[in-house]
Amino acid sequence: MRRKVDFCADWRFIREDVGIEQADEAATEPVTLPHTWNAQDGTDGGNDYHRGRCWYAKRFPMPAHSSEEEVWLEFEGAAMSAQVFLNGNLLCTHDGGYATFRVNLTDHLQAENVLAVSVDNSKNDRVYPQKADFTFYGGLYRPVWLLTVPKVSFDLSDSSSGLFVTAEMQGPDALVTLEAHTQHADDGETVVFSVEGIGEVRGAVQWNQARAQMLISNAHLWEGKRDPYLYRATATLSSGDQVSASFGCRSFAFDPQQGFLLNGRRYPLCGAARHQDRQGVGSAITEAMMEEDMNIMLEMGANTIRLAHYQHAQAFYDLCDQKGMIVWVEIPYITEHMANGRENTLSQMRELITQCCNHPSIVCWGLSNEITASGGVNDDLMENHRLLNDLCHRLDPTRPTTMAHAFMLDHHHPLVRLTDIRSYNLYYGWYLGDLEDNDAWFDAYHAEHPNEVIGLSEYGADANPAYQSPNPERGDWTESYQAVYHEHMLKMWQERPYIWAMYCWNMFDFGADGRNEGGKPGQNQKGLVTFDRKTKKDSFYLYKAWWSSDRFVHICSKRFVDRCGKKTTIKVYSTDDTVTLMVNGKTVGKKTSSDHVFTFTVPLDGDLDVEAFSGLKKDTAHFHKVDKPNPAYKLVKNKNAQKSNWVDN
Repeated sequence: MRRKVDFCADWRFIREDVGIEQADEAATEPVTLPHTWNAQDGTDGGNDYHRGRCWYAKRFPMPAHSSEEEVWLEFEGAAMSAQVFLNGNLLCTHDGGYATFRVNLTDHLQAENVLAVSVDNSKNDRVYPQKADFTFYGGLYRPVWLLTVPKVSFDLSDSSSGLFVTAEMQGPDALVTLEAHTQHADDGETVVFSVEGIGEVRGAVQWNQARAQMLISNAHLWEGKRDPYLYRATATLSSGDQVSASFGCRSFAFDPQQGFLLNGRRYPLCGAARHQDRQGVGSAITEAMMEEDMNIMLEMGANTIRLAHYQHAQAFYDLCDQKGMIVWVEIPYITEHMANGRENTLSQMRELITQCCNHPSIVCWGLSNEITASGGVNDDLMENHRLLNDLCHRLDPTRPTTMAHAFMLDHHHPLVRLTDIRSYNLYYGWYLGDLEDNDAWFDAYHAEHPNEVIGLSEYGADANPAYQSPNPERGDWTESYQAVYHEHMLKMWQERPYIWAMYCWNMFDFGADGRNEGGKPGQNQKGLVTFDRKTKKDSFYLYKAWWSSDRFVHICSKRFVDRCGKKTTIKVYSTDDTVTLMVNGKTVGKKTSSDHVFTFTVPLDGDLDVEAFSGLKKDTAHFHKVDKPNPAYKLVKNKNAQKSNWVDN
């Protein structure tokens, strides 16, 4: 019988490369996993956070196990490269900071054991990511588990569950293929596959693989947020080893005119991208923090998430399955192609697919992100992408491939044509150009390529909620401009149903230590919610007004308390189509809108106590008249900001 024990306590750490000979004695700082050494210096700006090889150590007695069992360690994430030593013996090297990997301890266990793990996030030219607009946190930042399994067991070496489930819809029925990978099993050994509430089938092991099929009549569909129904499959060996996996029965398609279809019906996708870190803890987040992130996105009404720019925790993919989110996943092949990094892209993609293919929420594999942004395209980059594309199709023929292209890449380029579906990152209206340039770009693309599937993988504008303006403009970092920006982008999306998905960049502000701008060094502030998850920017409520079924009213720019002039504009977001405004107890207007935005101009005569109503829902705000603009509302430009931005390093 398989046993899984939490192995996160009683570790010791040292933020130096002391070597294996000194690791156990030198590591004296007590830590409990998950842990990163960049929780503070990775988000304070300057691009000077510690990148190097550090050590973790742990002593433990011989785990209880019989001669017919093996003992393994499972690391859910070690960033970016790890070496695992037991009693001085190097057992494993793993390159890639975001996937699970396992180590067999059995043959090296003693009565008392010293485990030492080096983790390295140093700069190099072979392990991705190396150049990107986010902090590359180092550490054992996800849980570690001690596994005890029978020698004849489901395969642990590729760090998947060992059970792979594919449900193919055949009308109202689902043909479910169940495949198991084993280790040390004799040919002919029986694997019993079962689906809870349905039945069981058997498959015989050949070359450490067993396969069987089962038909689920009138399958209960996984319908996204409408009904995220999950089945549970289990595989069992005669040794007693058993593994399980949830799966969903659904079909999906990408249409050049209608966008995304789920179970044969159009299912417009609009959501946001997510980085896994948060203020104060970096990447070493807990499952409770993941649940909070999911709940915030659900409150906003999002139905899709781009999990950027790397493999996220399995616990979060599980949440996506359970809550009905449609998910884009990808590897950290980003910004700059490295000639020595090809094998690492392939190994990270292999891990992503084998570890995540059972999740019904996932609908595509992302090969890279803005890979042409630094260095353009060469033959080696093209070949790397061809190999990745072929690998995805070989490992999982049920899902398409995609890429997130930088807006400057010509859409006729062969790299754009390589994947099954296409997506671009567009920042017109923020980094350059006007908001209307986004509309023009999509109109031109769709007119020239009417039979191609195209999506918007990134768009956004930075906003520090402290900054406000009565006349917001591109580049001012105000919450006010971010709201105007997203008002335009949502209307643009609504008018173009062929856009298969639109992912706001980003759901949350995130750590980017190379940035020094917008009043908060070390952060990318394009999030709809602040890095600490405590402040929802006005744009959050705009998306909630468009997507959520919860009726509400939100008065914008509440942080813009001190106001000048004879008149002032009060903007309101609501799920409803009519809003009434009262100022100082008197009704001043009633507005109707089809785009959830209601704008009122009122006299600014002393203090204003404002109430906005829609049915029984209301919101309140207070504004104060001043003679001169409050300087705290305006960004003071940092002359040195651009010199320390990540793009220049």
